[in-house]
Amino acid sequence: MSITTPYPDLNEMAGMIGEAGRRLSEIGASEGAAGNISVYLGWAVEPRRLFPAGEPIELPMAVPELARGALLVTGSGRRLREAIQDPAANLGFVSVDEGGRTGRLYTSPRRLFDRLTSEFNSHLSVHRDQVLATGTNFHAVVHAQPVSLTYLSHVPAYRDEAFLSRRLLRWQPEAIVNLPEGIGCLPFLVPGSAELMEATTAALRSHRIVVWSKHGVMARSDQSVKRAVDRIEYAETAAHNERIDLANGGKGEGLTVEEIRAVCRAFGIQQKIF
Repeated sequence: MSITTPYPDLNEMAGMIGEAGRRLSEIGASEGAAGNISVYLGWAVEPRRLFPAGEPIELPMAVPELARGALLVTGSGRRLREAIQDPAANLGFVSVDEGGRTGRLYTSPRRLFDRLTSEFNSHLSVHRDQVLATGTNFHAVVHAQPVSLTYLSHVPAYRDEAFLSRRLLRWQPEAIVNLPEGIGCLPFLVPGSAELMEATTAALRSHRIVVWSKHGVMARSDQSVKRAVDRIEYAETAAHNERIDLANGGKGEGLTVEEIRAVCRAFGIQQKIF
């Protein structure tokens, strides 16, 4: 999917990231400075009215597919719940140079961070991979740390993708409609590492959300930042229900397989989980 003209302006996009950060905080998915957000913009954007200060940077990896595009990225150490108060102070605007190995970082005079998020390599890799695969001119990536999903990833059985998806997507009809590929799951990998970047990129080719075991989740959308956050919220609500059921001795029935299949038939959902 691509966004068509009239394109959202930079103030709108920065505000949308602020709203997304606030929602993540409301659902308990971004304690302290946890979590980060980025969006790729594949159309011409003039950043200097909002972000007048510019400096050259080397990108974590070569992304020639994103050349002449740009990214809005949260700064390291920033609280997502506070970004909406002054989005420009909490975000950096990165224009990608020809060749995709370097770029230019534009920031506000009110800049509140020293560097971009430490997970920038994973964000950049996922954006590149999706643009290469689909040709989209917009893509959002959100990392958050929702409590119930993160807790379940500490339980070995829930690190199996098939088991995780079947257990969680049974709790409400909306889950299978919004996450028809299920929920991906990676083993624990060091935050910010090349291994986490590579595994996340691969997992998000076939899923819209992936659990980073013992750490959090990453979700993506080519429609809006809020849509990526919605996917985290659907998965977290299901995980919360699963935790309640575990605490109550597993007495909840959940949707049956036939009930889930009926929902899929009614809404034209293609899935292979149930």
